[in-house]
Amino acid sequence: MTTVEPERELVRRVLPFVPVAVLAAFAIGWVFGGSGAAWSAAIAIAIVAGNFVAFALSIAWAAKVSPTMLAIVALGGYLVRLIIFTMVLVGLNTLGWFSPLSFILALMPATIALLVYEAKLLTGRLQADLWSFEGARP
Repeated sequence: MTTVEPERELVRRVLPFVPVAVLAAFAIGWVFGGSGAAWSAAIAIAIVAGNFVAFALSIAWAAKVSPTMLAIVALGGYLVRLIIFTMVLVGLNTLGWFSPLSFILALMPATIALLVYEAKLLTGRLQADLWSFEGARP
């Protein structure tokens, strides 16, 4: 029996909402702060989505390899993505049009909404129960 990894299923379900969220963040940013705020908010949504996809696909890959690789990718991947996120934020902050306030005001609710949606989709299922390790003994 072939099953889809839960992480890939989450990505498939979340991705259709990304363009809508980017457009909404852009429009709200434009209304309340102009062009710079709009672009800052849209970039924040894109970063949240990119971070989610990178995490989900890396975990899906690691789950096929071994439990040890899964732990390494989960912890190490978080650190790598956090470093990349910080570098992007510092780089964007050097641009005159970038609005850190708009960026954060879009990033925070987008992250919370994504986590709530992910939790809702996985309700009643333990994440570890959804993974299978080829060759592992029960």
